[in-house]
Amino acid sequence: MTSSPDLLLHSAQIYTVDDQRPTATALAVRDGRFVAVGDADEMVAAFPEAPRIDAGGRTVVPGFIDAHAHLQELGLSLHRADLTDAQSPTGVVEQLRDFAADHDLPDGAWLRGHGWDQTDWTVPRSPTRAALDSAFPERPVWLTRTDVHAGWANTAALEATVGLDRLRRMSDPDGGRIERDADGTPTGVLVDAAMAPVEAHLPSPTAAQKERALSTALRHAAQHGITGLHDAGVDLDTIRRFQRFIEVDQFPLRVYAMIDGRGDAFDHFCDDGPVRRPSSRLDVASVKFFADGALGSRGAALLDDYADDPGNHGLLLHDESSFRRNVQAAVECGFQVNTHAIGDRANRVVLDAYEAAMERCAAPVRRPRVEHAQVVHPDDFSRFGDLGVIASVQPRFPTSDKDWAPARLGPDRLDGAYAWKSLREAGAPLAFGSDAPVEPIDPIRGIHAAVTRQDDDGHPDEGWRPEERVSRQTALHAYTQGAAYAGFWEDSLGSITPGKWADFVVLSQDLLRVPASRLLDTTVVATYLDGSPVYACDDWPEA
Repeated sequence: MTSSPDLLLHSAQIYTVDDQRPTATALAVRDGRFVAVGDADEMVAAFPEAPRIDAGGRTVVPGFIDAHAHLQELGLSLHRADLTDAQSPTGVVEQLRDFAADHDLPDGAWLRGHGWDQTDWTVPRSPTRAALDSAFPERPVWLTRTDVHAGWANTAALEATVGLDRLRRMSDPDGGRIERDADGTPTGVLVDAAMAPVEAHLPSPTAAQKERALSTALRHAAQHGITGLHDAGVDLDTIRRFQRFIEVDQFPLRVYAMIDGRGDAFDHFCDDGPVRRPSSRLDVASVKFFADGALGSRGAALLDDYADDPGNHGLLLHDESSFRRNVQAAVECGFQVNTHAIGDRANRVVLDAYEAAMERCAAPVRRPRVEHAQVVHPDDFSRFGDLGVIASVQPRFPTSDKDWAPARLGPDRLDGAYAWKSLREAGAPLAFGSDAPVEPIDPIRGIHAAVTRQDDDGHPDEGWRPEERVSRQTALHAYTQGAAYAGFWEDSLGSITPGKWADFVVLSQDLLRVPASRLLDTTVVATYLDGSPVYACDDWPEA
C-alpha cells in the first residue's frame, strides 16, 4: 500500500463483526472506505504520515444499522408532547398542559402527543375522552399510542373531524375498532383502521415543519451511533425530501427505504425500477405491507381468542387473497417484501403468502422479511429458516410488554412470543431495530434488552423469559451485519472490513465485556460515516 490513509485510528478495542479478523486495535480509512484493519503498533509504523486519532483504549464497532424505524415520524414526535413517562390519565393531562404552555400554542391549534401506554399506568385502564375534555374542552387533542396502532381523542377532536354523533352510529371498519362504553358511546380511543376518520382531517405539518423534523431526527440518530436505518414505510413525498437533503449534503445517514404499501411510490419505482445504491445514502428497493395491528391494543391477529378478551382474536388488515396479490405484485416489480406481522395468525398468513409467491412467481422472492414476528406459533419457527425469511425484530419490545403480554396471550402462547433466540436457532436471519418512535432509537438499550431481557431498571432480576436471551455477539451482529444483510448491504456495510464503507462508532466502554448491569452506562463518543465524523463528544480529538 503506497498512498497514506486519510485517517488512522489506533489504540482502540475494535470489534469488527468480521469472522476473518474479529478484533483489532487500529483501522485506517482512505476515500471513505476501510483500507486496513490490524495491530496498532504495526499500522502506526506502516503509515507514519497519516492523520491520527488515539482512541485511548475506547471500543470501536461498526456503525449501528437500525433495521426498522420511522425517520420522519421520529422527527415529528420529537417536536410533540412526549407521553412515554406518564403514569395515569392525570399524568398525561399534566404533561400536555406543560407542553402547550411551553410552546405557546395559538387558540384552536391542535395539541398532538405520542407515547401513552395504558398498560404502563399505575392503574391500567382504557383511557377516555372525558379525561382530556376537562383540561381541553375546546382545543382538539389527538394522542397516538406508543405502538401507533391506536389514537386517543378528546371530544373537540372528534367533533372537528368525524363528528361524535356520526361516530356513535358507525360500525367498526374492516381492520379497526371504535372503543365504546357500556352504552355504546365512543370513548375517544380508536384502534388501527378506525383512526382514519380523525387522521384524514388532522392539520398536515408544513414543508418547513417536516424539514425541521427530519433534521432533528438525523441529529438524534447520529448521536446514538446510527449510520444506517431501514425506514419502515415511506411515501413519495418523504423520499423526495430525503433526496433534497442528500443533494445539499445534509443527510448523514444511509437509508434503506420501504415503500408504504401500494400507491404512488410503489407505482413510480415499479415503473422505473428499484434504486440500490447504498453509497448514495438512499436505497428504495422494498415495500412494506401490514398484516395486522398491535398486541397492546388487541389488534394483532391471533389464531385463538385473546386470553383477556374472549371472542376477540384481533384484526387482519387484508383478506388473505388480496394480501397474496400484493405480495405477488411487489415481487414482480423486483421489490423485497417486508410485512408487519404481530400475532401468530398474521405471521402464518404472511409465511403462507411468501411460500405461495416462491412457488408461483416467475421473479425471485428476494430475502422476504417479517417485521416484528412478535407472536409466532412454535410450529412456524422452522418455516422462517426453511423459507429464508428474515426476522426483523425489536429487542426492547419484550421488556416493554412483559407486564401485560401474558394477560393478552395466556401461558400457552408465551413459548412463541418475542422468541428471538428460538427464531435464530430455527435458521431465521436476525436483524434488530427499534421501531422508533415506538421505542427509543438507541442500539445500546436494544442490546441491553436482548442480552438481559430486563427493562432499563433491571427488572425482572433474571430477565423475562430468560431462555430467549441472546449473546452479546449475536446482538451486535443483528444491529450491524445482520441488519446489513436484511437490506442487501452486507458486501459494503455492516463490518469493519477493508473495502467496505468506513462507518463506525466509538463507545465509552466495552459492550462485550462490561458487566450486564453496566451496559446502559455505555455512551456514544463519536459516530463516523464514510470515515468522517457526523457526531462527536466535545473531548473527542480531531485527526
